[in-house]
Amino acid sequence: MSVEFDDNQFRRAIHLESRDSAEKLEGEVYSIVDYPFATVSEALSESLNWCDVLLLHFNVKYCDAAESSEGTTLSIGLGKKYDQPLADAYQIQFVYRRRSFDPNYFSIELTAGSGPLSTRDYHFEVEAIPAVNERTLIHLTYSYAFGMSGRLAMHGYLATTGRDKMGFTITGRTPAGEPIYIRGVRGVIERNTMRYCLAIEAYLAALGAPPQEQLEKRLQYWYRSTEQYARQLHEMDLDDYLALKRHENARLQGG
Repeated sequence: MSVEFDDNQFRRAIHLESRDSAEKLEGEVYSIVDYPFATVSEALSESLNWCDVLLLHFNVKYCDAAESSEGTTLSIGLGKKYDQPLADAYQIQFVYRRRSFDPNYFSIELTAGSGPLSTRDYHFEVEAIPAVNERTLIHLTYSYAFGMSGRLAMHGYLATTGRDKMGFTITGRTPAGEPIYIRGVRGVIERNTMRYCLAIEAYLAALGAPPQEQLEKRLQYWYRSTEQYARQLHEMDLDDYLALKRHENARLQGG
């Protein structure tokens, strides 16, 4: 497919798409980041590093990578956007696979059979290739399927808490020329796909900092990046986000 990065609403090299079928919801992002391919591939092809990426999302409360004879598993806890006991978070077991890793291409995927509210068949894939001027093109795909109960739960959310939320796809213009953004289930997947895309950028941006400073740099970078698209992505103030994530990290570290 042809991907256009110039003159877009993101004001950066990002291209986002979404699809909604009878049972599957999928978001897809292409992004060019200002880091060499060797740096990106080394960082993002390690399973444990993905916990640092995913934990930036306010709904991810817990993440742990475990190695076994059958491969690598990422145990992830999904919860609300406020502080809550880990016992109240929904636990998902993702199987991590490094599908390809060579000097010009890498690909990893995370898959899970089931999730909250009857969702299932989670698929999270990241591919990358070198781009011009020592940059890297990243392709992120995020999808899951759901049955009737999941669809009803989604519509309940969209009728209440999520009724004023929107995605990024422009579906039309107002008489004044202002963009009209997509809403509904495609808006949901577009927001979360973008959040994960920005989490990858935040992880890469913090690699050059001393290890003891990387968490704080990731948090600050991710929040600032999401606030560039506050109309779609704003959920809480910076101080609340930092307090939440600092507490969750300390809990994971046994503090």
